[in-house]
Amino acid sequence: MNVYICADIEGVAGVVSPEQCRPGNPEYERARRLMTGEVNAAVEGALEAGASAVLVNDAHGPMTNLLPEVLHPAAGLILGKPKPLNMFAGLDGGFDAVFCVGHHARAGGFGVLAHTTNGFAFRAVRVNGEDLGEPGLYGAYAGSLGVPVAMVTGDDRCAAENRGFFPDAELVEVKRSLGNRAARNLPVEAARRAIRDGAGRALARLGEIKPFVIEPPLTLEFEMTHPSLGDLVAVLPPAERLDALRIRLPAASIADAIGWMNSISAMAAFLR
Repeated sequence: MNVYICADIEGVAGVVSPEQCRPGNPEYERARRLMTGEVNAAVEGALEAGASAVLVNDAHGPMTNLLPEVLHPAAGLILGKPKPLNMFAGLDGGFDAVFCVGHHARAGGFGVLAHTTNGFAFRAVRVNGEDLGEPGLYGAYAGSLGVPVAMVTGDDRCAAENRGFFPDAELVEVKRSLGNRAARNLPVEAARRAIRDGAGRALARLGEIKPFVIEPPLTLEFEMTHPSLGDLVAVLPPAERLDALRIRLPAASIADAIGWMNSISAMAAFLR
C-alpha cells in the first residue's frame, strides 16, 4: 500500500500567524519543526496500518520547509519549486491514498490563515461554479487518477468545508479557529496522536473511501483581489473577463486548471 502525503503549514497545531509561515524569523523555525512533527505522525500512522511506502511532498511557500534530518526515515521527500503539479508533485495512479496534512480553509473562508494558493492574488477559485480550496482542487486531481483523499488535517473550518468533497475521509481537527489569526490549539502531542490515529483509521477503511472526481468539461473562474490583477490575467489568450475581478478560463482537465492557477499565481508576483 503506497501513501502520498501533501504537507502544508497553516493547518498545523500552534501555527496562527503569517510570520510563522515565512522563512527568516524564529517563529518560522518553530513552525517548520511543528510541521515536520505532524507529518511524522501521519507517516507513523500509515506504517502502523500496513503502508509499504510513503512519499511526502513539501507543499508550502518555498516548498523547502520540512526538515529532512528530522523527517521519519521511512518516508521519501520531495522538496523545492517550481515542480509539475506543485502541491501534488509526484502523485500518480500507483498510490492507494492521499493524506493532506496541515491544510487550511479556502480563500474567503473564516479559518486560520485561510487562502487558496496565493492570498495576494485570489479572492476565490471556482471550478464549474464550486468554490474550492487547495484540498478540493488537488483532491480532484488525485480523483482523476483514481486515488482517494483518505485524511485531511487542519482546523475545524478546513474540515467543515471539505466534508462534502471527502465525506468518507478522516477529517482530523488539531485546532479550532477563533479568527484568521487565532485558534484554540490541541497540545502538540495530542495533535500528533490524533493525526497518527486518524491515519490508521483511514487506511483501515480505505475500501470505503471513494475518489473525489469533477467530470470535464471544466469551467475555471478566478476572482482576483484587485482590478490590476484582473488586468494582468485578462491578457491570457483564452481568458474571458466577466468584471473587474473575475476571469473565466476553459480547462480540459483538473490538471490543466491547476496549471492555470499556478501560472497566474506566479504572474501575480509582477504586481506585488
